[in-house]
Amino acid sequence: MSLLKRIFNRGLEPAEDEPAAEPQAVGAEPAAEAQALQAVPTAHPAGWASRLKEGLSKSSRSLTSSISAIFTKRKLDAATLEELEDVLIQADLGVEMANRIVKAVAKDRYDRNVDPDEVKRILASEIAKVLEPVAVPFRFGSEKPFVILVVGVNGSGKTTTIGKLGALAVGDGFKVTLAACDTFRAAAIEQLAAWGSRIGAKVIAREPGADAAGLAFDAFKSAASDGSDILFIDTAGRLQNKASLMAELDKIVRVLKKQDPRAPHAVLLVLDATTGQNAVSQAETFTRVAGVTGIVMTKLDGTARGGILVAIAGRFKLPVHAVGVGERIDDLQPFDASAFSRAIAGLD
Repeated sequence: MSLLKRIFNRGLEPAEDEPAAEPQAVGAEPAAEAQALQAVPTAHPAGWASRLKEGLSKSSRSLTSSISAIFTKRKLDAATLEELEDVLIQADLGVEMANRIVKAVAKDRYDRNVDPDEVKRILASEIAKVLEPVAVPFRFGSEKPFVILVVGVNGSGKTTTIGKLGALAVGDGFKVTLAACDTFRAAAIEQLAAWGSRIGAKVIAREPGADAAGLAFDAFKSAASDGSDILFIDTAGRLQNKASLMAELDKIVRVLKKQDPRAPHAVLLVLDATTGQNAVSQAETFTRVAGVTGIVMTKLDGTARGGILVAIAGRFKLPVHAVGVGERIDDLQPFDASAFSRAIAGLD
């Protein structure tokens, strides 16, 4: 089964009897960006479980070393449990999850010596219980074009995620259009254009500063007219405390609904794991403004804050479709609750 099929549970089929889309980047492709994209390998030698464990190693080492320090040659008492709770909260697992794990560890073990490995197993088990219900493959509908609005703050990895998903879609035979609606930054337009050129997807873009909602409207018309299966819409990094930017995102949604009342058919929120607790407020705001339908979490390999995914899953119950642990295209993989739970707990 292809990687796209595992991340996205398909409900539509690629366009038939149509030539592949010609690469169509708008404007001059920046040489540095093109070279960077060409240099990104599309495969890695290690299996995904090993890659995930490696990617979460910073989070795992920070968490498990503290657990070992707490429980080695020490009986479980109120002070021990309080220290454990502090460690779990500091790992960005969230207060609710920390309380849940502490209660599970305390059950029938009070005033006993507890092996640190036993605590790690409990940690993995309790995390898995929270994550398993949200480990849901993305589902395409029958709409054509199927519009995927991608939102998140600047630097979260939105454009790169679009490029990776677009590459997987094109490789599976889908006709893809990319819309560069992050018109605030010339670099974002250029980056999406470079991805379009690389993967063979049409890119709809305008000059920096152009009206993003108008561009989204034109992109939908273009994708519909040429028979595109999927329309990915990149958006500006709308900080949750900037009402004007959030208002523009709302305008994009309203403009799309004028052409298809059901559009956007999916709203993917890309979260950067390195932002820790800030990701919680981002999830709250984007869900309220744009109606987020699912999450992709990136940069788990660059932080000791990987536990934030657990906190977000427990609080918002939003589907987590994929996670990223590197720059390669296949470093974006379907979210596996069991593998993630064992990796962050440092279990083989």
